Amino acid sequence: MNISDLLGAMVQTGMSPSSHERMKKSLGGGGLLETLSGMSGGASAQSGGGGMTDMLTKALGAGKGSGADIGDLLSNMLGGAGKAVGGNRNLAAGGLGALVGALLGGGKKSVGGSVGGGLMALLGAMAYNALKEGGTRKPQVPVGLVEPQTDDEQKQLEYSSDLVLRAMINATKADGRIDQNEVNRILGKYDTIGIDPEGRRYLQDQLRQPMETEELVAAARNQPELAAQVYAASLLAIEVDTPAEKRYLDQLAAGLGLPSQVTGRIQQLVGLRQA
Repeated sequence: MNISDLLGAMVQTGMSPSSHERMKKSLGGGGLLETLSGMSGGASAQSGGGGMTDMLTKALGAGKGSGADIGDLLSNMLGGAGKAVGGNRNLAAGGLGALVGALLGGGKKSVGGSVGGGLMALLGAMAYNALKEGGTRKPQVPVGLVEPQTDDEQKQLEYSSDLVLRAMINATKADGRIDQNEVNRILGKYDTIGIDPEGRRYLQDQLRQPMETEELVAAARNQPELAAQVYAASLLAIEVDTPAEKRYLDQLAAGLGLPSQVTGRIQQLVGLRQA
């Protein structure tokens, strides 16, 4: 079972009607995505590189010309996170490119893991941006913003990815336990993309079990960057259009110890609050 594949499938299916639009908003809006698509000839993400992935990599490292303009826009979108990792070139551009491609209609099951990695990079950028703007100290580099270089870093990414996946599923239960019809609907989407049996069983167990908010909070407590990623992922997973969902997010933020300035900034990034 590959957690990145499960996250990638979640991006491609969408956990809520607004999930894709919120991710596009946090990536700088449709205009930036359309510009990237045009510059890459409309190519989508590819598992072996090329297309949107190469376009994004070049844009992040561009030194002059139109590429530099796009690189500046992307750098602003990422909240200056590139500087925290020694330059934009060190960002997980491959995953971000796969994510952009998936949001523009590409992203086949062969690149599911790359799309999942892109989601973690996006959540990392959002967390860094929000903590920098609304936090009380300079944030650390969130997991997922750069490709793991060691086994320990890979394990940390897998741990954080699993926590994000569980947080997104947990958020969908804020209005009450998911019934069997909803479980079947979600699993049906994952079957279409192509998830292995072990991954399907894991998802099924996560969907059917009671809410685990306390466990999620405990796992991310005293880790502001991870806590912000968990909160941002939860915002992407639900519509936030019912009192129960709003209460859930308030309780989640309080449990994670996130200041209102940080959660407010994350809401701005996904388009839930005016800047």
